[in-house]
Amino acid sequence: MPLSRLTENLLVPDWPAPLNVRAVSSTRVGGCSRGVFDSFNLGDHVGDEPQHVQHNRQRFQDLSGMPTAPLWLQQVHGTNVAQPELVTYANTAPIMADAAYSKQPKRVCVVMTADCLPILLCDKAGREVAAIHAGWRGLASGVIEETLKHFQASSETILAWLGPAISKSAFEVGAEVRNTFIQHQAMAEAAFQPTAQGKYLADLYLLAKQRLMAQGVNAIYGGDYCTYQQPAQFFSYRRDGQTGRMASAIWLD
Repeated sequence: MPLSRLTENLLVPDWPAPLNVRAVSSTRVGGCSRGVFDSFNLGDHVGDEPQHVQHNRQRFQDLSGMPTAPLWLQQVHGTNVAQPELVTYANTAPIMADAAYSKQPKRVCVVMTADCLPILLCDKAGREVAAIHAGWRGLASGVIEETLKHFQASSETILAWLGPAISKSAFEVGAEVRNTFIQHQAMAEAAFQPTAQGKYLADLYLLAKQRLMAQGVNAIYGGDYCTYQQPAQFFSYRRDGQTGRMASAIWLD
């Protein structure tokens, strides 16, 4: 599987999306934040200097060539899906959601992560896009399924890109997490490897693929990185505790 292209401190998905679909994911490199947030932190909720976050967000927007400011979400590991075109940008109230969907050009959907899995979606006709924040809680609760409900396109015409997340070799969970997934979908057992300590190594990428494929989405790309094991490129909450956030964004030109 080809790796996503790294350019100008950004990851550009390697997938056959239509030319009018723009998608990008940030790394931790290229910003002005310091200390544990070094350097391209885009999260305004992690304790970083607000002016640094604002500078980094503007730089992310400029480097990506975004037509408008993205709709930044207050993510809560839930299943709510926001629509940028329905939000008044003058409204400063936080938008509590873990996914964003749009069918209107120049409206940017974005999610932030630092181990959780960012998923970008588009249809082959280039008329709909979405971004999903998928940690294990969101996956188990159905954030993928809720987001796909917004698409008018049929599932077999939807493309999915899996952005940088923690890999199976670094993501240890308890039996309750494994049981939650298996109760929903028996095939989820394949995504968990037992450890000698009675825990399990969980494969977020595989869990997401299973959920997508169960909904009829089979064109799945990405899954090339591990945020935990690549500290020079990515923030990782599980590795570092207090840390920054990357962002993954998608929009229609």
